[in-house]
Amino acid sequence: MNHPGNNITHILTDIEGTTTAIAFVHRTLFPYAASALEDFLARRSGDAEVAAILEEVSGDDKLATLRGWMAADAKATPLKALQGLIWDQGYAQGVLRGHLWPDVAGNLQNWHARGLHLAIYSSGSEGAQRLLLRHSEAGDLEPLFEGFFDTRMGGKRAAASYSRIGASWNAAPGQILFLSDVAEELDAAQEAGLATCQLVRAEDGTIPSGRHPQASDFNDVSAFLAA
Repeated sequence: MNHPGNNITHILTDIEGTTTAIAFVHRTLFPYAASALEDFLARRSGDAEVAAILEEVSGDDKLATLRGWMAADAKATPLKALQGLIWDQGYAQGVLRGHLWPDVAGNLQNWHARGLHLAIYSSGSEGAQRLLLRHSEAGDLEPLFEGFFDTRMGGKRAAASYSRIGASWNAAPGQILFLSDVAEELDAAQEAGLATCQLVRAEDGTIPSGRHPQASDFNDVSAFLAA
């Protein structure tokens, strides 16, 4: 991994494909939310928080719209918020535990101990991000992070989203290193002035873009930060 020549003080990381196996999201989290959706809505649609989310769902048949979004893996903010609440139920019941690659937790703890500022940027809701980290297989890692950014900042393939994150985080773009497996997200971050690194995890079948420095895991990222 080549050093981009920046003074990195902030690390912004994606979740799916970066800290966490894509399979966990698609084979565990998404199916759980889909199977629990109808029962959850039957029990909780009258709750103020759930009702507010449903107000943002288009169409007369809210369930059909949500099912359609789920089938299309849509990055719709109301869907992501609702999925987060459903996953909260699963984590609380001990049915779900947040997957992290073995190299992730130790490096996050080391970065935090060194004084680096850590934040998440994921298409999953802020609530879902917090839950995965709070109930991770490595224990509660939520306190390591000072920022949780989701689609309320904008799409992950839009440079303006990263500019908003930098402003919200009170960090200059060049101080932020963005970690993701998706080249188009990294392109947008780079356009906004962030340093970038593509996580190319063999287990997830990530294809190197050749447009960004790359790392096979967070150990490689740590070696880069120490350079």
